[in-house]
Amino acid sequence: MKLLQVIGSMDPRMGGVCQSIRNFAPGFAEMGNTVEVLCLDDPGSSHLDGDPFRVHALGQGRGGWNYHPALSPWLKKHLMDYDAVILNGLWQSQGYALWRATQGQASPPYYIFPHGMLDPWFQKISVRPWKALRNWIFWKMVEHRVVHGAAALLFTCEEERRLARVPFRPYAPQQEVVVGLGLPEPPGYQPRMTTAFAEKCPSLAGKKYFLFIGRIHPKKGVDLLINAYAALCRAARGRDLPCLVVAGPGLESQFGKKMQKLAAETCPPMAVCWPGMLMGDAKWGALYNCEASILPSHQENYGIAVVETLACGRPVLISNRVNIWREIKEAGAGLVQSDSVHGVTHLLEEWINSTAEAKSTMTAQAKPCYHRYFSLENATRKLVSIIA
Repeated sequence: MKLLQVIGSMDPRMGGVCQSIRNFAPGFAEMGNTVEVLCLDDPGSSHLDGDPFRVHALGQGRGGWNYHPALSPWLKKHLMDYDAVILNGLWQSQGYALWRATQGQASPPYYIFPHGMLDPWFQKISVRPWKALRNWIFWKMVEHRVVHGAAALLFTCEEERRLARVPFRPYAPQQEVVVGLGLPEPPGYQPRMTTAFAEKCPSLAGKKYFLFIGRIHPKKGVDLLINAYAALCRAARGRDLPCLVVAGPGLESQFGKKMQKLAAETCPPMAVCWPGMLMGDAKWGALYNCEASILPSHQENYGIAVVETLACGRPVLISNRVNIWREIKEAGAGLVQSDSVHGVTHLLEEWINSTAEAKSTMTAQAKPCYHRYFSLENATRKLVSIIA
């Protein structure tokens, strides 16, 4: 089978969607399939170097809709070269171009991974009223056709499938399938990983720490985390608390600068470390050595960093807006609370006040939780079987 993955950008700074393509590709190849990628990136982009599959980069798209005039002609010319197509994400021109290219002519089926983009949170958030209205109008005019034309919508977890049915009408996909997303096994722990991370956060000097790893963005609940951690420190009364590592891109954004200022004003000196985006050994060192990772997002379709933490055998502290929270709670691999300052404060307090035995139990359940729900092998086999 020859599969085409369509995505707006393969830049890892844009989030975890492109990483899911990179994760799935080796498994597809091992099963005798071929994977190629169509994206709207500059062909000379450094983030396209080294991928083990062919990438068709048409150039940078324009505007919020990511329009590129070469996209539709390319699809019309090459679509029949493939047995199936997967569209990653919604609300951009590549979805409409793909739908148009399949109308009125023989074409391979296409499938859609919404990657959480049908979550009702995006329609309810108060800072996005015009975007919510725009999405509703656009759904009525265009996007419902893209969704209904797909052979199936592919979801990463049951919660995502349930939530996708809420915000828009008409909503009548031909098929809804929970595939999972799946992450590969992390590299085994090596001492050099600890060293690489220590170079990024020398102020920790072997101290325990909570780890946030993700974009420094309002959706991720970073402000909740800083305020909750500050409250925990004020109530500590001399107790030795874990430090907080906030790692990810976005430090230079307006929000990122605001969060660093907030931490400096409310948290003890040297208690919060901001290493930026961690990659390679430094990232694995941060994950393998953390007390627990924390993700208090207002909306999170999957949470790649959460699953990576579990795969490294560490527990997770998450909000109930991370769509895989039910699986994690059922497995006993972490703690779950609401996406509010009160909820995140309680999340940290609950971990701090847990007995050593309770913490050990959660830690012991982390890796089995990963294997049961989030292994890449299981997700790849299911996806191939659906398309085949």
